[in-house]
Amino acid sequence: MAENRIKAVLADKKKTCRWLAQEIDMSENTVSRWCSNKMQPSLSQLDKVAAALDVDIRELLRPTKEAL
Repeated sequence: MAENRIKAVLADKKKTCRWLAQEIDMSENTVSRWCSNKMQPSLSQLDKVAAALDVDIRELLRPTKEAL
């Protein structure tokens, strides 16, 4: 299974799932499911996550093709 990017960025920024849930007004359970790959956020939710973590949304996505 691929590395979970949300979980990795949270760890890099020393933030918790609880913190992220509060920042984006989502349940902690939902964010925890994203971090454990049991559920995936929608693109609009991912946009909120990227804003809260102050990262480009592309940092939260796994590339599907190699860059040219």
